[in-house]
Amino acid sequence: MDGKEIPQNDAGPAADHGGKGQRARLRERLLTGGPEALADYEVLEFLLFGANARGDTKPLAKDLLARFGSLAGVLNAQPEALKQVKGLSDVGIGAIKIAALAARRMARSAVQQQPVLGSWQALLDYLAIDMAHLTHERVRVLYLNSKNRLLQDHLVHDGTVDEATIHPREVIKRGLYIGATALIMVHNHPSGNPEPSRADIQITHRIVEAGRLLGITVHDHVIVGKEGQTSLRAKGLI
Repeated sequence: MDGKEIPQNDAGPAADHGGKGQRARLRERLLTGGPEALADYEVLEFLLFGANARGDTKPLAKDLLARFGSLAGVLNAQPEALKQVKGLSDVGIGAIKIAALAARRMARSAVQQQPVLGSWQALLDYLAIDMAHLTHERVRVLYLNSKNRLLQDHLVHDGTVDEATIHPREVIKRGLYIGATALIMVHNHPSGNPEPSRADIQITHRIVEAGRLLGITVHDHVIVGKEGQTSLRAKGLI
């Protein structure tokens, strides 16, 4: 009104328009380019759009990859660790964790829909998504029915694999209670190396023996790590 020129903010409408253009390009590539259309950092960019309505999410996406090592590492990171990343809001953390949950649910569904022994790769994919990037050991038992379909995916213990914390009789007892005829034991190695330790082999043998006495077959003990998976049966240890 007084004749003075009102300064324009360079980061305003023009910058917003540029950001919208980038988001539109990513969306188009996602919808038309197939599963490999986006790089890992672009997948994270897209996940973070909702947490940052106007800003550029590429630097944050690249920071997350640098900190956690991979897309899987970001998706599997604990919320407490994600909160330490500068610029990542609770909304952004929620977007990351819901994507991780969706991936696990999809992988688990593939395992549940058919006999486990006939869909071994689907099982390994599910276990890798769920356990490979944990920073602590987790022990689970997959209980199967007479058709080798998954009855229950049971979390036994978070911590070291040994008989002080994993009781073979209790593992088998639960199987009897839910009507299982077989089981697969699973745990992860936070070091990334899935080779079995002496303790892994010993506890497996005890569970196999307890199952033999009570009519439950131990099909395998699978160890999961960032470097892959190891089957004790495939190694001739069961």
